[in-house]
Parts: sequence; structure tokens; C-alpha cells
Amino acid sequence: MTGYILKRLLSAIPVLLGISVIVFLIMALIPGDPATAILGSYATPENVEKLNRDLGLDKSLVQQYFIWLGNMLTGDFGTSFALNRPVLDEVLERFNATLVLAGVAFLVCAVLGVAAGVVSAANQYGLADKAITFAVLLGISIPSFFLGMMMILFFAVNLRWFPVSGMWPIYGDRTLGVLLSHLAMPATALAVVATGVIARLSRSAMLEVLRQDFIRTARAKGVHERGVIWRHALKAAMVAIIPVLGIQAGFVLSGAVYIEMVFQWPGVGRMLVDAILKRDLLLVQGGVVFVAACYVLFNIAVDVAQSLLDPRIKT
Repeated sequence: MTGYILKRLLSAIPVLLGISVIVFLIMALIPGDPATAILGSYATPENVEKLNRDLGLDKSLVQQYFIWLGNMLTGDFGTSFALNRPVLDEVLERFNATLVLAGVAFLVCAVLGVAAGVVSAANQYGLADKAITFAVLLGISIPSFFLGMMMILFFAVNLRWFPVSGMWPIYGDRTLGVLLSHLAMPATALAVVATGVIARLSRSAMLEVLRQDFIRTARAKGVHERGVIWRHALKAAMVAIIPVLGIQAGFVLSGAVYIEMVFQWPGVGRMLVDAILKRDLLLVQGGVVFVAACYVLFNIAVDVAQSLLDPRIKT
């Protein structure tokens, strides 16, 4: 197992290098001069030239990339132009909020998606299967940002059940109950699409397992149907469901960008949008690479979990 984990970690290195090249080139190709955007009304030719020299933007793209990569490998992600603070400190501070939102949304979609898929497969072509299929298709068809805006209009503005936006109130106590009230709508909006995808693929995996011989054997031995479904079939189907959970975890993490803008959630997604608008190159590049690294590490963890359930995967 140690060798397998090491192999997967080594395979992540070229992926992260590729991501760093892509995000660096994309930011370099965006029209406009970062120094001019930073200086604003003070952007005289002399000041722009001096700032480009101070930031190293007067060098070639290849030199800029390797200087940035070398600094990043030593833990120095640079300093944000707009915020005047270390990029890594800003990303880690914002990532805590994103992790809370994405973590709760992923927990909701994983539990509800797998449960809905199991119930749907156990009642194939029945009323429960048709109702779940309709709800899943409806959920997949609604964009998360649109659902978020409709939830704000209905539950926050009209009914006043939940706060409109933010992670914490401007004034008042910061308790768990307050956090959950602010978290309810954005986490739900973020989890809906992923729940539908997980439910559909869990249903397919369960139906394939339920047709296998060991399920018929368990039923022939008199095992209760509930035990057949939840104890035997689900355990075997998890080998196929776990990779789906890993993919949807990445979807939830990336989809947090839209939700954070809709609900003004103070996470990495909102930070990246603001940094792009301000041409804060180092903050964008550091934030994207950090999030990509988290996604890659999570997928490695998913692969390891899958290999524990099915040792044949390691070979």
C-alpha cells in the first residue's frame, strides 16, 4: 500500500506542473498591464516602468514562470499586489471558509445521493424509483447559481427564514447555530447538482451488483432484503461509487466559486474573482494552484480508499 500511495503522489507532480503552466499563461495573456491596474491614477510611464521592474514583469515569460515556480516550491507564493499581504496567508484564511461550505455540501450530496441511488435501485421501475428519477433530473437541470438566487428571493427575502448572504452577521454572536443558518442555503444550492449525479450513478452501480450471483445466494439463504441491499450490495457497489464521489468533490469545490459570489461567502472562489478583476497575478496563480493541489490530493485519497475496498485496483 505504501508503494501504491507513493506512486500516486509522484504521478500528481506533472499534473500540478501542467496546471501551474496553464494558469500562468492564461494570466499572462489577459489584456492589460498589471502595473497600470495596480497604480490606477498614478500610472505614469515612469511609475509603470519602475513597478514592472520591481515586480519582475520586465523579464521574459519563461524567466517570470521559473522565478515564480522556484519561489513557490520553497513555500513563498509571493505578495498580493492589491492586498499587500502574503498570498499563502490570504489563501489559507479564505480556504477555511470554502472548506466549510464545500465540506458540508459534499457531505449532504454524498449521503443523500448514495441513499437515493440505493432506494431507487431497490425499487426499480416502482413509484419511489420514478419519483427519485424525476427529482434527480430536475436537480441536475437547474444551474446552482440560479437556484441560489431563487432561494435568496424565496427563503431569505419573502419568508425571512435565513440570512441573505455572508458567513457571519455583522453584529452578534458567532455561534454554531448562526453559522448553520448562514450555511443552509449556499450549501444546499451547491449540493443539488452533485446529489443528482451521485444518485444516478449509484443507482446504476447498485443495479449491476443486484444482478450478480452472490446476491441471489444471499437471498436464497434467507437473508432479509434490507440486509441484502444495505449490507451486501451497497458494500460491493461502493467500489464503483467512490470514484464518482471523488469527481463530485472536485465539482463541489469548483462550483463554490459561483455560490460564493451569489451569497457573498468569504471563500477562495470570491477571492479569485476579485483578484482577477484587479489583475492580482500572484494571488490568482497561487490560489488556483493551491485549490488544484487540494483536489489532486483528495482524488489520491479516493483512489487509496477504493484500493482498500478492492485490492485488485493496485495491480
